[in-house]
Amino acid sequence: MQVWVDADACPRAVREILIKMANRKKIMVTFISNQRHNIPDSEYIKAVQVAGGFDVADEFIIKQTSENDLIITADVPLAAAVVKKGAYALSPRGRFFNAENIQEALTMRNLKEELRSTGIDTGGQKPFSKKDRERFANRLDQFIRKYWKE
Repeated sequence: MQVWVDADACPRAVREILIKMANRKKIMVTFISNQRHNIPDSEYIKAVQVAGGFDVADEFIIKQTSENDLIITADVPLAAAVVKKGAYALSPRGRFFNAENIQEALTMRNLKEELRSTGIDTGGQKPFSKKDRERFANRLDQFIRKYWKE
């Protein structure tokens, strides 16, 4: 198992949790972005900078993902693509995506996008909070305990 992170939209607090987890559990975590991020040196942490452009990082993550990997992303279409490959996805706000719930999440995302395209204000997301951070850390811990085979 490996953890892939859609790093450009990943909050700093989530990156910090992932870095600590990688070193503590000895799990490989790879941050994928089209911008440079400060990632500490570690044998368990890697940063890959891809070219700029629409969905370049997403396509890289999809190509690299293997069954049972964990992808950290807020991008529901990316989550759907990796779940289709037998992987799992966890949003930075602690929402877990798997084969049982990804279609519903994708349908809701597409509906909201359609409403926004017609000029309807769907409200957008609230700022990332301490509660979001805690929910993410708890869900990550639950996932690691359930699926990580040392």
